[in-house]
Amino acid sequence: MTIEILDPTYGEGPSDFAAAPRLATLAGVTVGIISNGKHGTGRFFDAVAHHLQTQYRVQAVERVVKPNYSAPAGDDIMDATKHWHAVIAGIGD
Repeated sequence: MTIEILDPTYGEGPSDFAAAPRLATLAGVTVGIISNGKHGTGRFFDAVAHHLQTQYRVQAVERVVKPNYSAPAGDDIMDATKHWHAVIAGIGD
């Protein structure tokens, strides 16, 4: 019997991806929340939105729900992100 061991790491070097710069403040910004739509996300994101607005003076929280929890965000959601200063993506059960 032969045992083959696979290396799951990616063979090329790091990509040119860089994280967005951190916001200096959340006061006055719009934050988007992308939910996978599972049962546990609704009340949790209600609380997150309330906390952001009361504790960090976030101006607006826009929430969207993916139509399929296992699929990537669609074009409509990706277009909405262009109007947000920050994004939270979350899952729940």
